[in-house]
Amino acid sequence: QVQLVESGGGLAQPGGSLRLSCAASGIILRINTMGWYRQAPEKQRELVATITSDGSTNYADSVKGRFTISRDNAANTVYLQMKSLKPEDTAVYYCNADVIRLFTRTGRDYWGKGTLVTVSS
Repeated sequence: QVQLVESGGGLAQPGGSLRLSCAASGIILRINTMGWYRQAPEKQRELVATITSDGSTNYADSVKGRFTISRDNAANTVYLQMKSLKPEDTAVYYCNADVIRLFTRTGRDYWGKGTLVTVSS
């Protein structure tokens, strides 16, 4: 089995910064795309940013220029550096990874349990 564990959430003031981390554990052959999604109260989960295994990224328009996604393939870890935080960034942030496990041929989506980010003065 594969487990994703997020960390780094917490309270930040508007204009502040946080860095989220997500580490994948298990018997993993390869991880394709990894990403961050978020869900605010009473709202639908939305894509924040994704990054492929070769480093290609994409971002939601709402976070472009403020958030940076990166990954450490050797550590099976993806990061989200969040700067210039706004109250509307408040949400539970979920890590996602398309994982190819050892002895399998196809990828499978895995999700973390989420980490709460609160932006408030």
